[in-house]
Amino acid sequence: MVRATQNLENDHQHILKLIEVMEAMVKQQEPTMSHLEEVVTLIRQFADGLHHAKEETLLFPLMAEKGFSMQQGPVAVMLMDHDQGRTFVKGMSENIQLYRNGTKEAMAQVYQNMLGYTELLTNHIAKENNILFRMADNILTMENQQSLLDQFQWIDNGSENGISASDFIVRIEILANIYLTTN
Repeated sequence: MVRATQNLENDHQHILKLIEVMEAMVKQQEPTMSHLEEVVTLIRQFADGLHHAKEETLLFPLMAEKGFSMQQGPVAVMLMDHDQGRTFVKGMSENIQLYRNGTKEAMAQVYQNMLGYTELLTNHIAKENNILFRMADNILTMENQQSLLDQFQWIDNGSENGISASDFIVRIEILANIYLTTN
């Protein structure tokens, strides 16, 4: 049986590719503003809007029903990481706008927030894949797993907001083809 956590781990593969793109972008002398804005959009709509929403509205509450605390312990740490990630993305977005408005020094802050986000999410994903999701797999019944998986797939198919996970993945791949190809 496919576990619901496998669906989330699959999302992580694409988020990690986006992180690789971000790490390559900060090495650019002349940033492509539309690409920076696309990264912010992909984080907000895919990593946070779709993926973190599956965790925060479905998995974590179910884990809380099974005895995990939302105020301390592994779930609480994941929620704090999500909030910290949002802070980095806000910093990216605000400084992109400042840069667009002529504050050239703001690009250093864009890059600093990008690197903060990439470090945070790389560690966050490792904690989820290797610790939290294994804990979830140990406490969730087959029925829980199937119910979560069905709900995750409904979200992935765009039934929640009209944009499917595969649409976001294509957009990540487009950026990856630009920034991660070897010449």
